[in-house]
Amino acid sequence: MGRLDGKVALISGGIQEQGAAEAKLFVREGAKVVLGDIFDEVGQRVQEEIRQRGGDAIYVHLDVTREADWQAAVETAVNTYGKLDILVNNAGMNGAMLRGQQIRLEDATEEAWNRVLEVNAKGAFLGTKYAIPAMRRAGGGSIVNISSMAGSCGPRSGAYGASRGAVRSLTIFTAHQYAKAAIRCNAVHPGLIDLPITDHARSASGTGHDTFGTPPLGKTGTVDDIAHGVLFLASDESAFITGNELTIDGGATTPQN
Repeated sequence: MGRLDGKVALISGGIQEQGAAEAKLFVREGAKVVLGDIFDEVGQRVQEEIRQRGGDAIYVHLDVTREADWQAAVETAVNTYGKLDILVNNAGMNGAMLRGQQIRLEDATEEAWNRVLEVNAKGAFLGTKYAIPAMRRAGGGSIVNISSMAGSCGPRSGAYGASRGAVRSLTIFTAHQYAKAAIRCNAVHPGLIDLPITDHARSASGTGHDTFGTPPLGKTGTVDDIAHGVLFLASDESAFITGNELTIDGGATTPQN
């Protein structure tokens, strides 16, 4: 018996790296998954890969900054699988670095700032807005917002940190406003994850280290480390948890003497 048996999940940014890891884990645990992303050819391949392994998934084009795309994605979930139980606001972009170097605030463009806030903060808002009515009809649900430890480490992260801080605030607001509808909302704050963007930042700095330093556990995390945390918050195992923040960062943000 899977931990998500009978559940229907919608994952934004669901076909690459972190999102794909979440989607494949959800399917293995019994969920039916709607994969939302903007890379249609890759999305179709991931959909077929999951189906060939016996899972149930469908890909939809989803630009998280567009209301119409969110409406269509939620409708696809409901029309295809009958309901929506889980939303993972996973899609995001990193606007803190330029060629491996930190962007000074005075050098940041309005266009770049707006783009990061649109994808990371507005995207989570729109996903939540359109998932809630479907979850209410289903009798409740779980929303998991992927934020970042950068949301509480603002001095190093500019627009990206500001957008992730907005997601933290949105998470708490949503949790309180929809608790009586049995809709939970929690956030996951990943730390340094072993992804191409992390490797690029290290090589560009010429030091072999990223801007946040090495966490106490002495290593970067993996997409599976994050996916398992998301699974817990999406599942009924966390039925008494809402408005909470799960930090998965190898101890990087823990207080130090």
